Amino acid sequence: MILFRSLVIGVELMVLVLAIYMLNVQLPVLDVLVMIGLYVAFNLYAWHCLRQGKLSSERQFFIHLSVDVLMLAVLFYFSGGSSNPFVSLFLLPLVIVATILPKPYVWAMSLIVLGCYTLLMVLYIPLHGGANMSHIHVVPATSGFGLHVLGMWFSFLFGVSVILFFVATMAEALRQRDRKLAEAREKYLRDEHVIALGTMAAGAAHELGTPLGTMAVLTKEMVSEYAGQPELLSQIEILRSQVSRCKLALGQLSASAGQLRAESGRGESVAPYLRNLFSLWQEVHPLTPVAVEMSDTGSSPMIVVDETLKQAIMNLLNNAAEASPSAIAVTASWTEAELRLVIRDFGAGFSDDVMKGMGTPFFTTKQNGHGLGFYLAQAVVSRFGGAVELMNHPEGGACITVLLPLHELKVG
Repeated sequence: MILFRSLVIGVELMVLVLAIYMLNVQLPVLDVLVMIGLYVAFNLYAWHCLRQGKLSSERQFFIHLSVDVLMLAVLFYFSGGSSNPFVSLFLLPLVIVATILPKPYVWAMSLIVLGCYTLLMVLYIPLHGGANMSHIHVVPATSGFGLHVLGMWFSFLFGVSVILFFVATMAEALRQRDRKLAEAREKYLRDEHVIALGTMAAGAAHELGTPLGTMAVLTKEMVSEYAGQPELLSQIEILRSQVSRCKLALGQLSASAGQLRAESGRGESVAPYLRNLFSLWQEVHPLTPVAVEMSDTGSSPMIVVDETLKQAIMNLLNNAAEASPSAIAVTASWTEAELRLVIRDFGAGFSDDVMKGMGTPFFTTKQNGHGLGFYLAQAVVSRFGGAVELMNHPEGGACITVLLPLHELKVG
């Protein structure tokens, strides 16, 4: 913008000197020089704002270009109006807006340049004027020159229309393509990370299977060996339950990696699926009561049971229980097209830093956390075309909302 404006100022000064000293054109030199001086001052102001980093919004960019158009309109007013041979400079700001800014700004700039051009057809100081120059000069439309000026107006209108409908449309299409490419690149990097984590998980499951099996056999033998020592036996039973829980987690890990996907292809209604899921989670976390509220719409779409989705929801429930061990609440509602889950805890809520960091791998607020539970849950939901939203509840605590389109999960 600043380079463009500097170029226009240089051309204006050069044309002014050429018109006065070589073409003997009578112009209000003082008025023109004052306007050029104001234009230079505005350009210096824009340069200062640029150095301060203040020209960052689309609105500011549009305002600066609008000032350019108005400055050009005033200069053309002093130099022949729409008959000025440089009047096509009006199209340059419009092209810049059409290339860079969204369509509402393009429409607004089109109206500004077209309005200025139309006003300059009747309100201007003619180039051939003498000492008694009129500020309003109307050229009869029936005269040859009047027809020429009217033809120039229609030509300008056609140029504006072409820029508005073709350049702006192509620029918007390019911006949409760039956005989609950026989203695809981000999804590719996220999926690549998830695949790497899945490979590590499969390797870990394979490595942990043997020692857990050995521990299960040893604890079973210890139960028989120390049957006469109740205190030690109770501790052994706790150890056995923990080993069983680890084996269950490994089984779920294998399921999330796709090894049990074929067994998970059965169909089930949404309502029973969610009840079973919450019941299973409650069995694993008996000390954290969960209040479940489910909408009773009379219809419960049939979906394909997916173990990865089940594990993702349970990860979110685990996070809520860790933030609020005393109680959590879940609200489930659905239509034929979408399932909505709202998981609320009664803890301290999300801080601004947590809001920014959640969803990135290895970000955690827990002392012994790995920062993968929420990340993997979000990745699974995204794989089905859904979204996970974070917010703080007005009455305290944090809310995680899962929006899941059901067309990817419906049977048939």
